[in-house]
Amino acid sequence: MELIYDILKAILLGIVQGITEWLPISSTGHMILLDEFIHLGGGEQFVELFLVVVQLGSILAVCLLYFHKLNPFTKTKNMEEKRQTIDLWIKVLVACVPAGVIGVLFNDEIKDLFFNPQVIAFTLILYGVGFIVIENHRKRPEIKKLSEITYKKAAGVGAFQMLSLIPGTSRSGSTIMGATILGMDRPVASEFSFFLAIPVMFGASCLDLIRYDGALTAANIIVLLVGMVVAFVVSLLCIRWLMRFIRRHSFKVFGYYRIVLGILVALYFIVLPMFA
Repeated sequence: MELIYDILKAILLGIVQGITEWLPISSTGHMILLDEFIHLGGGEQFVELFLVVVQLGSILAVCLLYFHKLNPFTKTKNMEEKRQTIDLWIKVLVACVPAGVIGVLFNDEIKDLFFNPQVIAFTLILYGVGFIVIENHRKRPEIKKLSEITYKKAAGVGAFQMLSLIPGTSRSGSTIMGATILGMDRPVASEFSFFLAIPVMFGASCLDLIRYDGALTAANIIVLLVGMVVAFVVSLLCIRWLMRFIRRHSFKVFGYYRIVLGILVALYFIVLPMFA
């Protein structure tokens, strides 16, 4: 019976992961709220592993949806298109370096200093306001194709990705915001953000699996697989929806949503305990 409950919890967590990973609304902010009401079994160490490894399902969704665009060896591509695909991968890796280096060197310090409700509430609201301000003062985008992204622009987006190391910021939120500021239109900014997630999330998941020194039981493995499959399916639907949405609408709605969520986090974790 306990396994059934954990599977149901894994399904819910997979749904939240699949949605919040790609929308610029902070998966951490949602997970910290969800964790107050849903406690996954298996111990604290396993829960931390689950929350990272479940992201592999989301990564596979990006790889499937953009397989042709990301595969430099597709037979239907000519030599120039293959060169551009390889060039895109190099730009993705360049953009991943800043956050990767800082994350590896200061991971523990960042968790100790910033992983708390106060910071998450603040960053949710701050970046929510940021999205609204950027959209209100948005200039005509200069970059409308992935091939038009320069190495300098890619490195700039990578610098913005470092901000996502602070909880509540949102990896997709910081990279999409950065890409928009640097002159990319919404679809290009979003797609480049999706592609940056592949090495970042794959590396983080593999590192956590290697570092995990607990014993993975058959039940743990089932729960992990369920969460990954659900995150995969939901990510497919979410990414397709987002790309349709941003062709007709701005990111302001996500800014308003972040502000509301930030206020809820502040009320629940900061204000209510004062009256307890």
